[in-house]
Amino acid sequence: MKGFNKFFVSLASVFIGLFFGALLMISFGYDPIRGYEFLFTGAFGTPFAIGQTIRAATPLIFTGLGFAVAYTAGFFNIGLSGQALWGWLASVWVALALGEAPMWLTLPVAIIAGTLAGALWAAIAGVLKAYFNTSEVIVTIMLNYVSIYVVDYLIRNVITDRADRTPTVGANASLKMDFLSQWTQNSTIHGGIFLALIAAVLVMILMARTTTGFELKTVGLNPHAAKYAGMSAKKNIILAMFISGALAGLGGVMNGLGEFGFINLQNGVAPAIGFNGMAVALLGINHPIGVIFAALLFGALNTGASTMALFAKIPQEVVNIVIGIIIFFVGANYIITYFSDRHQTRKIRQTKLMQEEGEV
Repeated sequence: MKGFNKFFVSLASVFIGLFFGALLMISFGYDPIRGYEFLFTGAFGTPFAIGQTIRAATPLIFTGLGFAVAYTAGFFNIGLSGQALWGWLASVWVALALGEAPMWLTLPVAIIAGTLAGALWAAIAGVLKAYFNTSEVIVTIMLNYVSIYVVDYLIRNVITDRADRTPTVGANASLKMDFLSQWTQNSTIHGGIFLALIAAVLVMILMARTTTGFELKTVGLNPHAAKYAGMSAKKNIILAMFISGALAGLGGVMNGLGEFGFINLQNGVAPAIGFNGMAVALLGINHPIGVIFAALLFGALNTGASTMALFAKIPQEVVNIVIGIIIFFVGANYIITYFSDRHQTRKIRQTKLMQEEGEV
């Protein structure tokens, strides 16, 4: 029943976001029904649109899973963007360094490099938390900025000669699959979606069926009780951040080897998949299956927004505000939880009062 209530809250937050988005469009003199119709069509109306939606959702599944693992273990990993950025850089850099090596070698090594880069970057915050009790929120936020400037320096001064972006990786390091593109009318969907689904299953097994997952959840609920039971709180803190960073790094790999094939930094901004991944995890109630569906929703919003602006004749600025409102209510679903809990508490009190009056 508790899980159903969480699902209801997530669903309600989406519809509330859509409702207020519609009010905004009406206030500017635009037809919200027509706007949302083209939003849906742009996201799911054609095989190409479906492919684009899945492509946009793929890295969000990884970053959402990364946040969910850390959150379940009691940590708020704000550094997903920085960890994804390191995964993006490492995968592209290794792919370029291997040159014309065969795909069976280049692609796995590049993926592993991106995964480890994200994991090791997140482990810094884990070590500081475990041994010095620092705030992982502050540390991971600061590490995001460090990631941006260090990666920018490496791109401009080490990998290239003052260029804004790296060269494009070869076909031997690409996640693109011809049959997926053909099925979706030459969309940019790639094989990373299969890795994302496998990752979701593995995380679900890890957290629900293994001793490690049980220890991570126990440390998250009560580190003192975990220590009393013989569990190493320090080890599990570092492990949780390591796994979280590895998944975020894989999100960056999806950008590097799947979508773009290169890495660049525009205006010193970290990948949006990191911050969106947090909202995806919260909407998906930190459950791997929920994360998949939440990522598809965010992918649909990302893909359908351009169609909404083009065919519904709604200015892109208004479309962006509408999407922002929807995401706000998705991320703020705890507001709904708060009022729902108050309503439940009030009902319980009223029931008790009626019972007491009946006894009198």
